Amino acid sequence: MKKIIEMGIEAGDADMYDEDSIWIENSSDKIDIGDVLMEVIRNLQKELPLSRELRAISIGSGSEPQFKILEAAFKGGLYLLDIDPVPLNVVKERIRREWIKHVKTITANYNKVLMDPEKAQQFFKKRLGGKRLDLITLDHSLYYCAESAWEGLFSNLYRTILGRRGAIHAVLMASKSDDQYSTTWFYNHFAGKYFGAKNDQDLAAFATTLRKIKLFQKARIISRKHRVKFFIDDFGKFMAVIWMILLYPNVHRYTQKQKEEITEYVYQKFWAKKKPLIQLQDHLILYK
Repeated sequence: MKKIIEMGIEAGDADMYDEDSIWIENSSDKIDIGDVLMEVIRNLQKELPLSRELRAISIGSGSEPQFKILEAAFKGGLYLLDIDPVPLNVVKERIRREWIKHVKTITANYNKVLMDPEKAQQFFKKRLGGKRLDLITLDHSLYYCAESAWEGLFSNLYRTILGRRGAIHAVLMASKSDDQYSTTWFYNHFAGKYFGAKNDQDLAAFATTLRKIKLFQKARIISRKHRVKFFIDDFGKFMAVIWMILLYPNVHRYTQKQKEEITEYVYQKFWAKKKPLIQLQDHLILYK
């Protein structure tokens, strides 16, 4: 048991990109996002001329697991924006190998280039060629933006970058859950216990807020809650995802004793019972 606990603690030293890759490859998260994206794309295609090549941007794209869907659907231009060059380099290599010409990567912090109206306009002209986009995705990327700034971000995207009949899709872990097997409960319990922190980014509530803002009065705004699962038959890799969810070490620095308590809890609650980790996540879809 001691060796297993040590293994679980050491998993916290993994690079965040590797942690995220474990999550992507062993959860239904990206399947869930892909399903919603396909629905949004179908609706866009019904509204727009078939002869027109669609354009899109994925903000906080990472290595973009939905690449095949987006690449095929947005031949007029697909832009992948991320602050981290490592996942973008993975995409660049794929673009090179597969002779893809219409996909571009952009290394930038969206909080700096899209939050200010003037900078958003400059980004639109210089990086997007001054052509409006049909789809903007923010899939698990709003974590890196304070909820108080979401209205400004969406306003800039809506006014400056989104086309006349475009759509915005965002997804985020639900902020509240009573399910003790969920990522939301897990974070709120341990980050709350040790640091007095809790997940206060509520995408479902934000959808309600958007409906009340004059700029979005004519938009169709949809909010849904979906359930995804994660499990991998490797305790070290399972714990790597746990540490990612607990924002260790970039946000919260747990003590050795706290890490031991968390690891033993995960082993007993999940691993010994082969129970999957559940993520309740909110989808926000905005049609202009």
